[in-house]
Amino acid sequence: MNSLRIPVALLVSGLLCYGLLIVPFSSYMANKPIEEKLGYVPSVKLLKPLSADQKELVGASLVMKVLMYFGGIIGKAQEGKVISEPLDLQGMSRLLHGAVQLDPYNMDAYYFAQGFLTWDAKQFKVANDLLDYGMKYRTWDWYLPFFAGFNSAYFMKDYAKAAEYYKRAGDLSGSDLHKSLAGRYMQESGQTDLAIVYLTAMEKGEKNQALKKNYQIRLAAFHEVKRIETARDRFMAEHGGLPVSVEQLVQLGFLASAPIDPYGGRFYLEASGKVATTSKFAFATKNK
Repeated sequence: MNSLRIPVALLVSGLLCYGLLIVPFSSYMANKPIEEKLGYVPSVKLLKPLSADQKELVGASLVMKVLMYFGGIIGKAQEGKVISEPLDLQGMSRLLHGAVQLDPYNMDAYYFAQGFLTWDAKQFKVANDLLDYGMKYRTWDWYLPFFAGFNSAYFMKDYAKAAEYYKRAGDLSGSDLHKSLAGRYMQESGQTDLAIVYLTAMEKGEKNQALKKNYQIRLAAFHEVKRIETARDRFMAEHGGLPVSVEQLVQLGFLASAPIDPYGGRFYLEASGKVATTSKFAFATKNK
C-alpha cells in the first residue's frame, strides 16, 4: 500500500504543477496577441517543491514557453508587421532563470538567454552571471565561456576578462580560434569581425529555427556594417578624411550598392566615423 502512495503523490504533484503553469488566466491569455503570450508562471520557489523529481521536465517547459513566444515575435517581424508591444524581456529572463534553477544543465536556457539578454535587453552582466552559473555544472561546454568571452570583449570592453573566458573555451574545445582570441587584446577596430565570427558560430550551432533565423538576420546586418567600414576606410586612405555619409560612399563608387538593414532601418555614419543604424539592430515596435 505504501509503495503505491509515492507514485500517486508524484502524479498529484505533477498535475498540480501543470495546472499552475497552464490553467491560470487561460481565458485572458486566449484573447491576447501572440507577442504578449508569456503569461503567468508561479515563482521558482513554488515550482521546486511541486516539481518533485520532474524538475527537468518543468524547466524544459519554461524554456519551451519562451521559445514559442519569441518564435511568434520573429514570425510577425519577418512578415513585415510592426509589433504592437516591445518584447517582454524581463519576463523572458525570469522564466529562463527559473528554468536553470530547476535544471542547471538545461542547454537551451543558457543558449537562448545569451541571444536576447545581450543584443536586446543590454543586460550584459546578467548574461555573464547566468553563464558563470552554467559553467559550474556544464563543465564540458565550451560554448558558455565562448559566449561570456564575447560579451566581455564586444559589449563590456573588458579584454582581460575576455581573455580568461576564451582561454577556458580554448582549453575545452581545442580550437585555435579561441586560443588566438585569448592570446591577444582585441582592439575596437576588430569588433565587427569578432561579432561576425561569434554570430556565425551561433547560427551554425542553433537548431531552433526561429533562433537560427534571428542569428541569420543579425549576421546579415553585421556583414553590411563590415562592407560600409571597408568602404569608409578606403575613402579615408584616398581622401585623408571621413566621408560625409553612407550615401556619399555609394555615389563615389566605394560601395557597389546601397547597404540594406534587414531590420528596416537606415545605416549612417556617426561623427566619429562609426557605422550605426536607425533600427539599432532590432525590429520596430510601437506602444498601444
